Amino acid sequence: MGPAGDQNSPQSEVTRDTIDGEGAHVMKLSIGTPPFDIYTVADTGSSLVWTQCEPCPGCYKQKKPMFDPRKSSTYHIIPCYAPECNATIDDFSCSRSGDQNVCSYNYVYMDQSKTHGVVAKDTITLVSGSGKPVSFKDVVFGCGHNNTGENQMGMVGLGLGNTSLVSQITPYVGGGKFSHCLVPFEPDHPNAAGTLRFGNGSEVTGEGAVSTPLIIKDQNDRYAYQYHVTVEGVSVGNTFVPFDSSGSVSKGNMFLDSGTQVTVLPQDFYGQLMEQVKKAVDLKPVLVGDPKNGTRFYYNTSTLDHLKGATLTVHFDGGGKVQLTPEQAFFHTEDDGYKLLCCMLMNATGVASEDLNVAIYGSNAQSNFWVGFDLERMTVSFKPTDCRKSSGDRKGSGDGKSSSTVIQFSYFYTCLINFLLFVIFFIVENRSKEEK
Repeated sequence: MGPAGDQNSPQSEVTRDTIDGEGAHVMKLSIGTPPFDIYTVADTGSSLVWTQCEPCPGCYKQKKPMFDPRKSSTYHIIPCYAPECNATIDDFSCSRSGDQNVCSYNYVYMDQSKTHGVVAKDTITLVSGSGKPVSFKDVVFGCGHNNTGENQMGMVGLGLGNTSLVSQITPYVGGGKFSHCLVPFEPDHPNAAGTLRFGNGSEVTGEGAVSTPLIIKDQNDRYAYQYHVTVEGVSVGNTFVPFDSSGSVSKGNMFLDSGTQVTVLPQDFYGQLMEQVKKAVDLKPVLVGDPKNGTRFYYNTSTLDHLKGATLTVHFDGGGKVQLTPEQAFFHTEDDGYKLLCCMLMNATGVASEDLNVAIYGSNAQSNFWVGFDLERMTVSFKPTDCRKSSGDRKGSGDGKSSSTVIQFSYFYTCLINFLLFVIFFIVENRSKEEK
């Protein structure tokens, strides 16, 4: 079993977008008064909540209606002098709009997609385990008026930054804890859904669960607000491949990202690991040049049975081992009519050419696991499960009435908690270094 799930704590069903080919994990929440449903990408690799907003001269086409802030009685634009504009992520700045100085933002992701708009506050509503709405007032988010992307209505940043949804609701859900159970990319199960849980009841424990320390990077680091862990290496069958051939392992050498489907590895590590995968699989691999993602590693087969030898085991700092089945290491695709299985591991040169040492633990490798983030104990935990079944746990015996919990958001309280977590972590780190 996965997390017990507090029936009063907020959660969301998470589905895979099988239409755009990216396999994004999409969660539902509501914004504004009256609540307006939006379906956005759940992203642990970023810390901004945003959605496309009317009027939108620079918006991409999305599948569902766009949020119109003029129809929400609780929507407020944040002015330049407000602390939320001056003490948040670097992407916030001041701009002139009519007769007002408003706080604006310009956020660019690793794949160079971007969003630009105004910073605002409004009520965000999720659903509890019993099916009742749970609302949070005055949540800071981006109202995007000039964006690049496709299909989805925006992004819910779940990272460590002050503006992420996790950071903003932490004081009201029982602490800095959340977990997700993501479904794998399966064309035969397009309606499969996983679960995202916040606060009390989201802990990942019990038989089969393993944990590894969460590493906090310096705030000047480019990836400071991601969830970093330390990977010592990966085994292919019984053959261990170290993350660094020199034998030394840097703390926090990889971060978990639900917004990136593939797992990205530094060039040297990737090359050595692929050599072992080729030895473990009887089929001859097909290398396909991809102008967007670099050279991809395929097998010309439509069944995972041919790839049973490619069982990967990820070795984390602290002794935790996570075994990835071929289902989590490969995904189905088609090229010129051929059914192929594509490896979910990718060379960093194909994703972030400006940073060849970046390492990302992608969403497919996290699928069919409960992955729990505990920001109080500073750990990340993994527990294998069938995430298609876990989504059923969220359906409670709600009476169907519109009773709701409304929680007032305090921006300063959130910042204070995050600051204290950072201070505690660095004190512990410095003491351990002195003891050594």
